Amino acid sequence: MAKNTSPPHDRTHEPSSVTVKGREMRMRTIGVGILAILAVWFIAANTDSVSITLWVATVTLPLWVVLTVTLLVGAVIGIFVARRRGRA
Repeated sequence: MAKNTSPPHDRTHEPSSVTVKGREMRMRTIGVGILAILAVWFIAANTDSVSITLWVATVTLPLWVVLTVTLLVGAVIGIFVARRRGRA
């Protein structure tokens, strides 16, 4: 029977980081920054007007407004879920 020779898990493991212009940054921060830039670019590229049905009423808005509101609602939900998960 083989022995388990893997090293014990170190609970003090620090997140991955990289040095940018002499400043240490977490990879997660860089990834979120890239996603934010892509989201802003995508929103800025979509400026046509669209019709949206809100249960009863139909409204016509610029698509960038719809995308921005959707992004903000998603961010708020993500923050709420992350805080709830942190407490558990």
